Amino acid sequence: MTRTSVLPTLAARVPALRMFAALLRTELTRLLRNRAFLVPSLLLPVMFFALFALPNIQGHLGGIGAGPYMLVSYAAYSLVSTALFTFGVATAAERASGWMRQLRITPISPLTYFAARIVASLFMGLGSVLLLLLFARVSGSVSIAAGPLALVLFRLLLGMVPFALLGLGLGLALGPAGAAPTANLINIPLMFASGIFYPLDVAPRFVQTLAPYLPAYHYGQLGWTAIGAAPAGSQATHWLVLAGYSALFL
Repeated sequence: MTRTSVLPTLAARVPALRMFAALLRTELTRLLRNRAFLVPSLLLPVMFFALFALPNIQGHLGGIGAGPYMLVSYAAYSLVSTALFTFGVATAAERASGWMRQLRITPISPLTYFAARIVASLFMGLGSVLLLLLFARVSGSVSIAAGPLALVLFRLLLGMVPFALLGLGLGLALGPAGAAPTANLINIPLMFASGIFYPLDVAPRFVQTLAPYLPAYHYGQLGWTAIGAAPAGSQATHWLVLAGYSALFL
């Protein structure tokens, strides 16, 4: 029996859900064992919140309290970072190690593979945000009501898609040595230029002009307006811009 006839037979015998569950378990195990990725992913948003948000939680941003506003900001940063690094750096490493080549001789479809990667990154991002929420509550009594918080998480998790696709593009285009620094080179300036790390009201004029053209700006707006911040543009515009960037990166 030839290889081409064996693979469809194996695929028919193994349910797609079972293959997805096995891949998801593998992805989560790999992420949890990678301390070089796990520790910064969990602690950097908390550290930034402690350094920049806690001293200013009594102020106001976007027409609401600065504490909840900046809590959403650093949650957005956490999820964008997770999307870029779990897809970009991990994909580059798997290409270099031959893991992706080995998967091609199995009955696992590309859709199942990428679905497992996406869900694993969502779990990691959610864990990072929950740790940030816990720290904000304990250290500064900063919290968001259950209803708005659920809306924030829904919008931010769904809005991760273009950043995950950007990370995937980096992973497919660059090697392991180049993917991580390139992701950082994109991520940090993007956060500053989009108003995530500090309000655009105090940014230079050219940054204020550039921000509406960046995906992270619209991503942040989706989170801030979910907790009552003054809107800057319509919700439809924010989603359309993120959908356009998703198509571009895809």
